Parts: sequence; structure tokens; C-alpha cells
Amino acid sequence: MSTIILGIESSCDETSASVVKDGEVLSNYIANQTIHEKYGGVVPELASRAHQQNIIPVVDAALKDAGIALEELSAIAFTRGPGLLGALLVGTSFAKGLSLALNIPMIDVNHLQAHILVHFIKQNTPDFKMPSFPMLCLLVSGGHTQLVLVENHLKMTIIGQTIDDAAGEAFDKCAKVSGLGYPGGPVVDRLAKLGNPKAFVFSKPRVADLNFSFSGLKTSYLYFLQDKMKENANFIDENKADLCASLQSTIVDILMDKTRKAIQQTNVKSFAIAGGVSANSGLRSATEALGKELGIEVHMPQLSYTTDNAAMVAIAGYYKFLNGEFADHSFAPMARMPF
Repeated sequence: MSTIILGIESSCDETSASVVKDGEVLSNYIANQTIHEKYGGVVPELASRAHQQNIIPVVDAALKDAGIALEELSAIAFTRGPGLLGALLVGTSFAKGLSLALNIPMIDVNHLQAHILVHFIKQNTPDFKMPSFPMLCLLVSGGHTQLVLVENHLKMTIIGQTIDDAAGEAFDKCAKVSGLGYPGGPVVDRLAKLGNPKAFVFSKPRVADLNFSFSGLKTSYLYFLQDKMKENANFIDENKADLCASLQSTIVDILMDKTRKAIQQTNVKSFAIAGGVSANSGLRSATEALGKELGIEVHMPQLSYTTDNAAMVAIAGYYKFLNGEFADHSFAPMARMPF
């Protein structure tokens, strides 16, 4: 008998639903919230209201696209945390209601672990290969930067993480002070392809062990711009591509330096990247190069799986279902959820 999981993601500003059958994605719908662009960041109250409007049509679309009826579902997986509490509450409440109505179990999913598990979605392509265990995953997003040792689908340990700001936040904040808008990461990536990565030098932190730090880089970048603007008011406009290329190169170097050490220390069989920043072309190129340098198996997610989506929640739910790990209806969402 097939195992069919409905996944629901509502941790931030994307309302998403996905159907996974026996480890393969049948549908993955995402409703984005463009209203936050005018505020330069996600407004939690607006995000919660948008989730309430979007969740029913998004789930309906995911089920219809997958050709799956509600009665065929084996379980409902939902993002419990971490994330915006109000946003998480919408997805959690919907999952509870549908679980009770259909009399099927529900499965709570850690948002960060779900990002990692996109690498274990089955794909019917000739070149597809599941990552080998143990695997090291560099998880990089706007809110998190972590090195995670993955021993199996459900056993993961953080062995390094940022002590302050995340890599994605560094991209966005530096882009903001450069007048590139929000979200800034994709804009930096696009302009970096046109610039010289060695045009400018920004500070790299000295942090112990396998941890990261990006607050110093943000400060260094800001002060650099302020000094240059005093000399030339048009400095940013005249050097946007080189600024983006140099910033991106610095962030990627910081990430790869610690990742190289982690791979050498852990002797893992495979290496992967995940999270929103894993869509960055500079990071993807560096990841491929590091894999060749160290002779290790490398895995990068499809671009559609880098941002928040329900397919990652559904696949996490699938593996938890196989292991018999279910959620109680008393479970509440958690803005900060233990890894």
C-alpha cells in the first residue's frame, strides 16, 4: 500500500502545500506574499493574514494537481517551527483540523531539517543518486547558517553555526545599504556575474572551531561604502557589479573555508548544501569545486527546492511516517524549535 503525505509549510511568507507518494513529489504549490517588498522585510501580522487567505486554495490546488483525494492521504505533515509564530499557527491549526476530520495522523516537522531532506526526494532521472551517509550539509538561509552532520534521515547534529548573523542576512543587509532593494540576495547574485570578485576586500572573521560570523562583514561593508561615498557620491552606482561580486566572493569564501575543515574532520561520504542561499550561483560553483578538490560526492538541490516549500515538509513527514513518529494534537507551534 502506498504512503501518501500532504505537506504544509507556513513558517514565514510562503504558503505552500505538497503531496508526496512513496518518496516522490506529485505536486508542490507555493503562494508568495509580495506585500512585504514595500516594507523591506517580512511583516509578521501581514504574513499571518495572508496565510489564512491562501492555505485552503493552495492545499486544494496541490491535491488536484497530484490527482489525490483527501481520503487517500496517509498523514499530514506540517512545519512546527522554527519560524514566525503567527504564521506557524495557521499551518498547525489547519493540519490539526484536517487530521481530525479525516481521522489520520499528523507529523510535526522541523523546518531546518526539512531543508536538508530535499536531497532525499526520489527522482525518476537517469543521473539521480541518493546522498550517501554520513553526509555533511551546509544549511544557509536568511536566518540560519549551520554545518550539519547527517547520519540518517532522522538523525542530524549541528557541528558548526553562526555566532551572530546568518549568511543570507549579510547578503540582504549589504544589498539594502547599497540601494538594491529587498530581498537583496538574488540581486547581488545577478550583478556579481558582471563584476570583478577581487575589486574590493572586505573583512573575514576569525572564529573558533567550525562556527561562522557575519556581523563584522556587514559592518566592514557599511563603513567601506560610507568612506567611498565621501570621496565620490556616485561610488555605489558606478561600482555596483564589482561591489556585489566582491561581497559574494567574501561570503562564499567564509562558508567554504569552514566547510572544507568540517569535511576533513568528519570524513563524511557526501556533502550537500541547502536553504535559500543554496540558490546562489557563486556558492553552487564553489560547492562543485570543493567536491572535486576533496574527491567527495556533492549534492545541490533543485532551485525550486531551495526556498521555503512544502515538498521538503512532505518528504520529512514521509521518513518520519516510516519510522512511526507522529504528533499529538496538543502540539503547539514553536518560534524557536530545538534542532
